[in-house]
Formats: sequence, C-alpha cells, structure tokens
Amino acid sequence: MFKFNKGIIPNNKYKEMKKNKKGIIIILSLIILILGGVFFAFRWFKGVDKVDLVQNSVKVVNKVAQLLPINKDTKKEIAVAQKISDELTKKDDVTRRYLFLLQNNMELRPGGGFLGQYVVATVKNGEVVKFYFEDANLLDQRIKVKIPPPYPLHRKLGLKKWKFRDSNFSPDFPTNVKQAEKFYRYSGGNSKFDGVFAINATVLNDVLKITGPISLSNGRYVYNSDNAVDKLEEQVEKPYLFNENLDTQNRKWIMKRLASEVKDKLLTIGNISKLVEFSRDELNNKNIQLNFTNPDLQKAVEEVSWAGEVNKDWDGDYLMLVDANLGALKSDAFVKRSLNYNIDLTTEVPMAVVDYKYNHTATHGDWRTSDYHSYIRLYSPKGSVLTKRVMVSYPITREEFNKTYFGVLFDALMNRETTAHFEYNLPVDIKNDYKLLIQKQSGVGDIPVHIHLKNDKGEFDYDDVLKNELIVEFGEK
Repeated sequence: MFKFNKGIIPNNKYKEMKKNKKGIIIILSLIILILGGVFFAFRWFKGVDKVDLVQNSVKVVNKVAQLLPINKDTKKEIAVAQKISDELTKKDDVTRRYLFLLQNNMELRPGGGFLGQYVVATVKNGEVVKFYFEDANLLDQRIKVKIPPPYPLHRKLGLKKWKFRDSNFSPDFPTNVKQAEKFYRYSGGNSKFDGVFAINATVLNDVLKITGPISLSNGRYVYNSDNAVDKLEEQVEKPYLFNENLDTQNRKWIMKRLASEVKDKLLTIGNISKLVEFSRDELNNKNIQLNFTNPDLQKAVEEVSWAGEVNKDWDGDYLMLVDANLGALKSDAFVKRSLNYNIDLTTEVPMAVVDYKYNHTATHGDWRTSDYHSYIRLYSPKGSVLTKRVMVSYPITREEFNKTYFGVLFDALMNRETTAHFEYNLPVDIKNDYKLLIQKQSGVGDIPVHIHLKNDKGEFDYDDVLKNELIVEFGEK
C-alpha cells in the first residue's frame, strides 16, 4: 500500500509595463502575511503596545495547539512562527534590514514569478523605521557589470546580460537569495540583509478571502478572491499599453485606494489570529519563502519547509518539475497543470515515466496571454538517464543539488491540452525500500498528482494534490 506524509504588445509598451507596474497592494499583503500581523501592527495600530500585541497573539495560538490532538508538524510550524516573531520584535536597539522580493507568478519563473519590484525594510526595536520600494528595472539600470544570462534567457528572450529582475532562475530559494544579493551589491547597494523573503502575487487573492470583496468608486470596481490580481493588472496596465498619451502616474490612485480598503478591513484585533494561520498556509503552499542570516532561524524554517529549498539529502526516488515562462506574458493565469508519474521496479533497471499535462484555458491571444512557451527542468535522482521524450526539445542534461535534471524547451497551445512526456532509467538502488519525494515549484499553484507503482508485490495507485511537497512510501499494512 501507499503511505504518505503530508495579442502582440508593442516593444516600447512592454518595457513601460515592466517599468511602471507598482505593486503597492502586494507590499501590503506581504507585510501582513510574513509575520501574521507584526508589520501591520507596527504601522497602523495606535494606543497599544504593538510588539506585545502581536507576540501575544502568536503565543495564544501556540498554547491552544499544544492542547489539541493535531499533527505534530502543525505544532512545529506554530512554534517556528513564534520564533520568527520573537526575533523580529526584539527590543534590543539592534537595527535589522530585510529584502522583500515581489514576484508575479502569473509570469512563472523557477523561483516563483517574474521579479518586478522589491522592498527594503529597516526594523529597530520592533518598529519599521525605514521602508523603501522600487521597480527591479530601476535597480537594474544601475548595474554596470556584464554577466551572461542563463542559456534559456539568451536563447528565447535574447537577453545579453543577467540582472536582478531575472535573478530567481533557480528552483532553490537560497540560491536565488545569493544571486539577488549579488546583483543588489552590483547596483551599489548594501547587500547585507538579515533576511530575504519572496512573495508571490496570488497572495492578494488569498488576502481577500479574509476581508471579503472590496468595492471602489461606488461599485464600479469590485475585487474578490477570484479576480483581484487579474482585475488589478487589467486596470493598471492595459489602458496604458496601447495609448502612449495617457499619464502612467494616474493609475496609482486605484492601488492606493485598494490598499487603504484592505488595510481598514484587516486591521482589527479579531483578525490577528486568522492572519497567523493564514501566514502558515501561504508558507506551506510556497507562496512565501523565507531566508535568514541568523543560523538558528534559518534552520527552523528549513525544518518546516518554509525555506524554499530543493532537498539535497533525500536518498530515495525524487521528482520536481520546474517551469520558466519565457513568453513574456501573464499566460500562467490560464494554464492548469496535472502530473502522472509511473514507476516500474520489476525491470532490471527501474524505469520512470512522467506525463506533465498543461491545459491552456485561454481561447484567444490578447495583451495578457498567447501560446505558452516554457523552459522545463525535470529533476530526478542523480544518475538518471533520459531514454525518450515527446513534445519537448532536445534536452540539456546537468547535475545540480545532488540531482540530475533534463532541461527542455516546450510549447503549449491555447485552448487545448499539451503533455510533456519523459521516460528515463532510475538508479538501481532506488528499488531498495522504495520511497518518493515530489517537491513543488513556488508559484505554480496546486497540482493534481497520480502515482502508479509496479513492483514484485503488484501494482499500486495513489492520488493527491501537490501543494508543497509530497512523501510517498511503499509498505505493508
């Protein structure tokens, strides 16, 4: 049995879109989500001890959890959240700096989404004393050093230089952190941060599940948990892509109004415990990834899989599929994925078959989408050998993170399903006490998974939904 642990855009307008898309509401979301209310309490609550308020709210959740027969991992997650809160709300006269990477996962990149904006927050004694927001494009203009980009970025997008906005080209968040800090330093900035956090755009939709729908301009604009990211993009980008006479500064009002309304609905004492739990969910779904300089904090977030790491120590079967949207549009809003994984352990050399299905639900191209163009990396156990491929390009085979990966170009047409098919031989020692780890790429959303295993005891099936990572073992009842 199986057991488990839990349209064409003018080039000048495209550049304008990248340059001017201000993620004000995403900043608000990240402030709320990262610490379960810590930052929003700092900035907006008055007349109370802000630090104690948030610390106590996390501790209440912690105490309740210890009294309930809940999963051990949940207890550990809450304890880690408490540890993060304690660290970031210390009253010790120490100044700490944090870098926030704001990623639009409607344009998926290996680390979560296109890195459009960033924030540097300075915290002292539990108070945000400085808050700086900027487009990644502006930072990139200050980088003079010439670093060749990863091959797919050069091949498909024609890029000649690798810069900050494309720094998240690895599925491993600690690797992306080092790359982002390097580019930040090349731009002339102080790259010594106490923590680096990545936040995906769909967090906004999830925030509105707490607040409920928000209406602006007497009902002219209505945002809810299903449409907020898409609608905001359409309102702040589309009119300006095809009419160069419009003043791009005029679009800021709608984001400021929306941020204000979200703030007013969220900033109540009763919502703090909801936000703590909500933060856990976003971290567990890899919509938020954390990296700390403090080794104790980093170890803690690694232990609960909040560090966005590719597992480098797993000694069983392994699978991770990683997309890089190289079409320069927001097509991932329309692409639904599903995964079938078949393993045959009865042959002399164990064999694996992966079918990764892309259902492109858009019926026509427009300013937001077209056919989907991706660079896929399939990570497998070190020593795996690709034997067959269908609907993908000739592979690049490399070793990374103690894994072997196959990198291919892939196209999924609109209004149809397209499957990337891989067959490969696994290392022989995979047969011993078979177990499987599947890790999910940040920003990709939930992926239905079907696993079929054939061994000397028969054939077995298992179905689940991949949210972060999935561990499957073969054993007896």
